[in-house]
Amino acid sequence: MCGIFGLTSLFSGVANIIFDSLKKLEYRGYDSVGVATVSGGTVYLKKDQGKIVEVAEKINLESLPGRCGIGHTRWATHGAPSKENAHPVTDCNGLVVVVHNGVIENYLELRKKLESAGHKIRSRTDSEVIAHLIEEHMKLGLPFEEAARRALLMLKGSYAFAAISPLYEDTIICARMESPLIVGISSNYACCSSDIPALPRDVERIVPINDGEIAVLKPGFIKLISLSSGSALTPRFTPVDVFYQAAEKGKHPHYMIKEIFEEPQVALNVVKAPREYIDNLSRLIASSNRVFLVGCGTSYHACMYGSHLLRLLARVEAYSAIASEFQESHAELLSDGDAVLAISQSGETADVLHILRSLQSSRIKLLALTNVMGSSITRLVSSYVGLYAGPEIGVAATKTYIAQLVMLSRIAARTSMLKGVNLDLAREVESSLKAVPQMIQQTLETNDLVARSLSVRLSLKHNAFFLARGINVPTALEGALKLKEISYIHAEGYPAGESKHGPIALIEEEYPCVFTCPRDQTYERIIGNIMEMKARGALIITSIEEGDKEVKEISDAYFTIPEISSKLLTPILHVVPLQLLAYYTAVMKGLDPDKPRNLAKSVTVL
Repeated sequence: MCGIFGLTSLFSGVANIIFDSLKKLEYRGYDSVGVATVSGGTVYLKKDQGKIVEVAEKINLESLPGRCGIGHTRWATHGAPSKENAHPVTDCNGLVVVVHNGVIENYLELRKKLESAGHKIRSRTDSEVIAHLIEEHMKLGLPFEEAARRALLMLKGSYAFAAISPLYEDTIICARMESPLIVGISSNYACCSSDIPALPRDVERIVPINDGEIAVLKPGFIKLISLSSGSALTPRFTPVDVFYQAAEKGKHPHYMIKEIFEEPQVALNVVKAPREYIDNLSRLIASSNRVFLVGCGTSYHACMYGSHLLRLLARVEAYSAIASEFQESHAELLSDGDAVLAISQSGETADVLHILRSLQSSRIKLLALTNVMGSSITRLVSSYVGLYAGPEIGVAATKTYIAQLVMLSRIAARTSMLKGVNLDLAREVESSLKAVPQMIQQTLETNDLVARSLSVRLSLKHNAFFLARGINVPTALEGALKLKEISYIHAEGYPAGESKHGPIALIEEEYPCVFTCPRDQTYERIIGNIMEMKARGALIITSIEEGDKEVKEISDAYFTIPEISSKLLTPILHVVPLQLLAYYTAVMKGLDPDKPRNLAKSVTVL
């Protein structure tokens, strides 16, 4: 997730406005920033790695001349954070300047074609190919607008992009495909932005851009055209007061809930992430004798899920391990030909880094999943895959957990196919993953009010159990972790079958027991576990699939999840209402879920 902003005006000094707007978009990315303007047939461009204010102090982003410009604040997905990889990016001759938010799935293929045609691509980003594709079409004599349209037709993936050229000094061309983009119009300027808050306050009308639409902006003017046909479309002007009012109603009070509601887009990003990187990591797993997945907290729960999938789907001897215990419990088992797959949201988790550093001189394959490109973990491994989740501000991991589960599902399916085992099951997983983003959206819409209502009851409790079986045991552990870390209610996750070996002694009237109940091979047994708790007076809260009347009838309250064809993917859906429940319970208790006491986003001490 990155933030883009562009402005074309009748008056000079747009760089200062772009800079102010980028500061309002910094929540979308803060590893690098840049601004480009055009004036007198020349491109003026400044960019660097770092946060916006730090970069501005160093290179004075506001000083660029001109009446037309674009800016970008970046969250790296392709290419580590660096000045070279910062946006804006240009073509070979500086005649096309581009900023981009999204993921170009076929960029490696496009990059190879462009380089074979003589293009000099300077960064490691997927975004730069857009500038060179536009350049290639302009060489054919096409005007800027049509060259951009032809270039975009070659892209597979998601994008909100904006482009300028010194040959068209008052023009910005922008477009959207599965990434947010808003256009604002005033009498003397036009602008485009990734989000409403970044628009200047004196904007008069707003035009939401839909997927497959291109907007050509000039001061006070917008032309909207269809990407597929090039034909003119009628802009849908919205009064700014109506739009800002809607934006205020939809504004989330905390980062945590905002990030939970970003999960459908995050899942879509991962589902559409380029396969080349995933295949490279999957080949290394497939050729390993054994794989140890290591992580901490939420990432450890992802390790549990990933190891289960790799064993079941790809027949890989895979084990999950808590990173802080790895040296004592697993390190002596390692031998040549094994692999360690480290999972860390921040890429800076000290316990995880300690393992990787200790194995640098060994013949163990070191692999990683992380959400932060250029983090320490990426410099210690031979292969890694990003999570495409964008910056996560809330301390409690939510959308990055979803990204980890979806990416591990892709990796397990690809490993299975590369090994030639369980091919039908792997294909079912890959097919089912395509439906996951929409199913997460449906889960959020169906269960938000349920979680709000339940939070009133749960906020008065002091303890809770989260119970599940099979592949959803990590879901129970994650649900308990979320509740305890932000609402400070003591919560424990257990395999449901273990509950009668001790935990059931704590059950008394109205003791909350939250069960995850997919209709898989564990279904009949989980019903038995529910009845054991219900007979002792427990408050039964369940997460059930659509149409499940049996568990619904024995529940005091329930969340409803869409039924997915591959039951191996149910943890991705069933954890979502548990995140909502934890969030609303914390809010009901008057706590700040973004800043739980004694916790930090990145744990950098052993």
